[in-house]
Amino acid sequence: MDKFSALRAFVEVAEAGGFSSAGRRLELAASSVVRAVDALEASLGTVLLNRTTRQVTLSDAGSVYYARAKRLLEELAEADALVSDRGDEPSGPLRVSVPVAYGVRRIAPHVAAFLARYPKLDLDLQLTDERVDLVAGRIDVAIRLGEAAPSAEVVARPLGTFQRYVVASHDYLDAHGTPSAPGELVDHGCLRFHFGGDQQAWTFADAHGTTKVLVAGRLKSNHSEVLRDAVLDGAGIALLPDWLVDADVQSGRLRRLFEQYDVTPDAARSVVTALYLPNQRGSKRVTAFIDFVEALARTQH
Repeated sequence: MDKFSALRAFVEVAEAGGFSSAGRRLELAASSVVRAVDALEASLGTVLLNRTTRQVTLSDAGSVYYARAKRLLEELAEADALVSDRGDEPSGPLRVSVPVAYGVRRIAPHVAAFLARYPKLDLDLQLTDERVDLVAGRIDVAIRLGEAAPSAEVVARPLGTFQRYVVASHDYLDAHGTPSAPGELVDHGCLRFHFGGDQQAWTFADAHGTTKVLVAGRLKSNHSEVLRDAVLDGAGIALLPDWLVDADVQSGRLRRLFEQYDVTPDAARSVVTALYLPNQRGSKRVTAFIDFVEALARTQH
């Protein structure tokens, strides 16, 4: 018995709900699929599939076995793809994790061009503001906004930088006044990106030094699009990345304050970083995606 073929047959039957459907997926006769599953059950000495004339369902033992067999086949496919990916052209599955707003604003508009350039590559683009563990999440590349801490477990590659703008709507400034110095922000409602703490310091740096201002307000969020919507509606003053509010500033919907300063929240670095596992060095699909994001970061400034 070819154990690998038998496992594939069993998994396909479990997912398709029948031998004929599984046979069509595998491009095999239904009788061949039946023989493969029969041989697998015989080798294990247990029933994996409950069969009637109308349906095929997993037994209790089959449910346990299916979960492990499915995972084994996926890992084998990934191993094959990882090796074959070192050929002339990027190919196979690529799972990436990108912050939500950055993915929507900066990457999504160019995904079609990326796929057209690499026709053998299958992209799984996951947008999340959670810092997903690369191993647990089976992530090939994670794009992070900020500098990654040095680690022997992941490779960090800086791709580019961006600026953060202090912005407010004209309605807000008309109603509450325009701060003329960073320290005056303590008298304003500031909209804060959620970094985990109750207080947040905005650091203002110029040629004369740095000034830290503890800002406060009634709204904080872990999603920068929420803050953008709120600042556009006059809810306060926000510190947001240029790639998110450039168009709003250019159109006059938002006014940029303190342009002479480089401003960061809680001393965060305004850098785009790619993370990947050391065993992905040399992977053409990983390199292709990282180069793609790096090129976007360069052309968008």
